[in-house]
Amino acid sequence: MRHFIVLILLLTSVAFNAQTGSVKGKLIDKEYNNEPLAFANVLIKGTTKGTTSDFDGLYELTDLEVGNYTLMFSFVGYETQEIEVVIVAGKATELNVTMGASAASLDEVVITTTTKRETETALLLEQKRAVVMKQSIGAQELSRKGVSDAAGAVTKISGISKQEGGGNVYVRGLGDRYLNTTYNGLTLPANDIEKKNMDLTLFSSDVIQNVGVSKTYAANFYGDFAAGNVDIVAKEHTGKFFIDASLGSNFNSNAIGENFIKSEGTGYFGFYNRYRNNPYAVILSHGVDPHGIDSPIGIEGSISGGNSWEIGEESRLSVFATASFGSKFEYRRGQFANVTAAANQIFQDSEEYEFSRNTTAMANIVYRINSDHKIKFNSLFINDATDEVGRFGIDGRGYNRNTIADNDDFGFFTQNVQFEQDMIFVNQILGTSTLNEKFKIDYGVGYNNVLARQPDRKRIALERFENTLDNDLTTNAIFFRNVDFDNQRYFQNIEDSEFNARVNLSYEQSETLRFNFGYNGRIKERTFDNQRYGYEIINPLTEIADVNNFDAFFSTENQGTLYNTSVFRSLPGLGKENLPGDLENTYSGNLDVHALYADAVYKIGGKWTLVPGLRVEHFNQEISYDVINLSFNNPGGNQASETFFLPSLNIKYALNEDQNLRFSASRTVSNPEFKEVAPFVYENVTDRIGGNPDLLNDPAFSTIINLDLKYEWFISNGEILSIGVFNKSINDPVNLVSANDATGTQRFFRTGDRADVFGIELEARKGLIKNEDEENILSAGMNITYTSTKQDLKTVSGTFNTNFNRDSDELQGASPLLINADISYSPTFGDYKPIANLVFSYFSDRIDALGSGQLGNIIEKGVPTLDFVWKNTIGENFEINTSVKNILNPRIERVRENVFFDPTLANDLGLNPDLSEFALSSYKRGINASIQIKYKF
Repeated sequence: MRHFIVLILLLTSVAFNAQTGSVKGKLIDKEYNNEPLAFANVLIKGTTKGTTSDFDGLYELTDLEVGNYTLMFSFVGYETQEIEVVIVAGKATELNVTMGASAASLDEVVITTTTKRETETALLLEQKRAVVMKQSIGAQELSRKGVSDAAGAVTKISGISKQEGGGNVYVRGLGDRYLNTTYNGLTLPANDIEKKNMDLTLFSSDVIQNVGVSKTYAANFYGDFAAGNVDIVAKEHTGKFFIDASLGSNFNSNAIGENFIKSEGTGYFGFYNRYRNNPYAVILSHGVDPHGIDSPIGIEGSISGGNSWEIGEESRLSVFATASFGSKFEYRRGQFANVTAAANQIFQDSEEYEFSRNTTAMANIVYRINSDHKIKFNSLFINDATDEVGRFGIDGRGYNRNTIADNDDFGFFTQNVQFEQDMIFVNQILGTSTLNEKFKIDYGVGYNNVLARQPDRKRIALERFENTLDNDLTTNAIFFRNVDFDNQRYFQNIEDSEFNARVNLSYEQSETLRFNFGYNGRIKERTFDNQRYGYEIINPLTEIADVNNFDAFFSTENQGTLYNTSVFRSLPGLGKENLPGDLENTYSGNLDVHALYADAVYKIGGKWTLVPGLRVEHFNQEISYDVINLSFNNPGGNQASETFFLPSLNIKYALNEDQNLRFSASRTVSNPEFKEVAPFVYENVTDRIGGNPDLLNDPAFSTIINLDLKYEWFISNGEILSIGVFNKSINDPVNLVSANDATGTQRFFRTGDRADVFGIELEARKGLIKNEDEENILSAGMNITYTSTKQDLKTVSGTFNTNFNRDSDELQGASPLLINADISYSPTFGDYKPIANLVFSYFSDRIDALGSGQLGNIIEKGVPTLDFVWKNTIGENFEINTSVKNILNPRIERVRENVFFDPTLANDLGLNPDLSEFALSSYKRGINASIQIKYKF
């Protein structure tokens, strides 16, 4: 009887199930290139039964009784659709729906079509769907964490750190030369002779929709790829008219109370109006003393606006524009030194005043012709300006082994006043076109121009500076007069111009197989020149009565009697003294890169995604130069031309709907940059850096084998756990080396045959407390990266030489340990919605430059950083935001390892003669606090 009852129940269940069916399908986002629309609502009209679409836009309703139903598809800001469906017994009915914005709902469209690409959830969706390993941070997260620029943004991604006090970014322990930066998928030039990439601090969060970092290679990337590619995506707007305005101020704890000074002749907004004048005319008409600033309080302000217009039934024109200005002050006091095989200069007490300004303006015009065609124009302007006044040896104990007035070499002082201005212009035309169900084109063309200038740097050197600190009016400091150029005026200009383009044709053969064919290329040109005028002090041991009024001495009336001006290169038919001169150093470089690529995206059984690819890239680089201090038979230039075949393979295996396993293998290259091959030497107060044209000899590039394996679990909306391992083998690596010479000039060399990089990355984001809508009230995230590097070292001979007293070392720029962590609390009290964030980051010690011969390495010491950001949204339109950054205020240090001092000198300096390390720079940057008021009209 029992078996009979079970059989009856089984047959009843089968019969019941035979009377039910299901409906499933995919939701398509018409407003965003027909990509899947996640988190949309699907509801059976007249009931409470429903679901939401998943990361891939998929939905399913099961166990529906046979009959007719009306399904309601809705998403905030999109037109709600009601579609009838017939449920058939035992059958899964498929219903795919394309959803678009409603003209009547434009108020809400701005929330969906634009900002959904800025949210953490949407970017995790993109990361999950991506066929290559990619991590992104969007405008929403940037705002929540108080991140003000792109450099700060990328450091919130696992395996990435930033050089403290600068914009250099390190990805997986590899520095600037191994990284690429793009803007909307098109290349960007460098703004600084010292860098390959543009300083990411120049991209304020006002212009950023999201920043993505691709750490594994695919065929559409340029072959010059090792650490990764950073892509900054510009903000767009789709919605009704709006205006946002903000105003704020900031201060630095070190700068408050200081009598701030800056370079004469520079405007408050960071512009300089003497570029058209001959440098010698500037010298005659303007002095060398810095000028005071009323109050070291920075200001911040921005305004953004946008609007959209519906044109006909399908077309839409959208405009977004933003402009911002920010200024800030920083005061640093500490030690600065140049110590190589000997103690060249040591300033145990020095101070630097830095006044920086950034002006950014961007316009984005998007014209959606219809759902198949979109074109947009993006124009970006950045003006980044920094005034820096350094006073080295202010205690009267500055040391210089080349002093001429005293036997103990103490009492040396240097004042350096300089202004740097970088003006960047970026213009792009971008578009997408869906030709039919099979073919889609994505394209872009751009033109970039960079003007990086250092006009009229003023450097004055004194001896017996201790005489200015006593109360004896009869004793004074004297001018240092070892050579004419110990006291000088310096002018430098760099211009980069670049055309670039990309096009990708996608052919979807079936739901499981898609092909991509494309081209990208760039044509880049750089020109550089500098000119120096030395102040030749006519009489030895000339006194200066007032060290705060050098202009009284360097007046036109005293020219020819107390001092002469001199140039390195005189104009034809003229002398070098008290006359205008010719350029001192020049170089020009050209870079052409053109490539064709193809890859396939092949999905197997719903689990596997295979992406094999091949890139064929032609690279040509030329440099010609005319610089001083090179041997007479130097050819004055170099050139390299290569064609690369670069295969890649990316594999994704979906363990289930929420978990992926990824593998990547590729061959890439690393090409030298202009600043690495141009032999010009830039002289800071305490260091010298120059290039090496031998890098374009055979081999002219480094080849790199990249391997990656990663597991990722998308736990829920906004939550992820991932772990990855990576390995890179670099043939013929390039390193910055402190050459074993009297000046300690740092140059770039191919220092060995091979370098190996191995690392482990761990990332976790978790909601700790949620509200009734499953939104995070308290959440935390952390990523940790451990990297181990080793390279072999060898003796290098050529235009410049170097050798090592060891066979191997770690790779320059590699931190063994990187940590980024944050915790966020976001409760809601009616219309008051505060968000409080505590953000922490840390990188461990890393090599800044290799030491050669018996010379120890220069090490950048590890730095912990802690920031607190508090955002207060009051109602729909008003915000009051505050932040306190660099709360720990750690000491920023660069040290030279294994320094040996003469015992007498060490005793005079108060040091142990046998040091494991000696600080080349050591200071604290201070705590930065700011407040901002923002209103949306």
